[in-house]
Amino acid sequence: MSIEKKPQKNEILFVWFNRYAGVTIKTPSKTLVIDPVDVKPRNFQNIDAVLITHEHYDHLDQALVAEIHKLTQCTVIADPTSFRRLRNTIPQDKLQEAQQESEIKLDDVTVKAEKSNHPPAATPLSFIITSEDGVKVFHTSDSLPYPEMAAMGEREKLDVVFCTIGIAPGASPEAGVEIAKLTKPKVAVPYHTGSAADQKRFAELLKKELPKTHCLIPEVGKIYEVSKRG
Repeated sequence: MSIEKKPQKNEILFVWFNRYAGVTIKTPSKTLVIDPVDVKPRNFQNIDAVLITHEHYDHLDQALVAEIHKLTQCTVIADPTSFRRLRNTIPQDKLQEAQQESEIKLDDVTVKAEKSNHPPAATPLSFIITSEDGVKVFHTSDSLPYPEMAAMGEREKLDVVFCTIGIAPGASPEAGVEIAKLTKPKVAVPYHTGSAADQKRFAELLKKELPKTHCLIPEVGKIYEVSKRG
């Protein structure tokens, strides 16, 4: 979904727009859409980039990505498997392949591809998005926790982490809290679930185990703002 409001300096806006990993992130200068499925292409306007984490049906809809690109002329950044699937529908100069630990610049906004612990996918990625003001967002796609997240959290000083808590194999509120414990963000967002009970469980565990991290339980379609870590 598009976000008409413009974020202030040192903040980002986001919308979770499906029950999976579909998130729109807006910085002061760029709008990025991650894993768009189960939405209408006309809901997206003035999009600068679409990011695809992996090839599963709840993350990659080739026809939808092609239609969004046709409407907006956005850049498409995709994991290697999704990149191959999109080569025939997205112009070569607008399609970029993301490799683990690679960085792609969108002017002053940076997209860094990281590991995703999601064995059912062929070449899954997660993404760290850094705004022009240094606000850092970690989109974990379907990832389960993995040890390297601890060093990542220490290095990046993450403001927002989207924590996978359901639907994907092995995902649970407990696994999502482990992601938060490893990365230690300012704000943890439980997503990739259709279960309010899972979100509540995540919030309860997070408060107990990581009291300094704020839990933001998102509603689908609602706009949220997060400011830079103090």
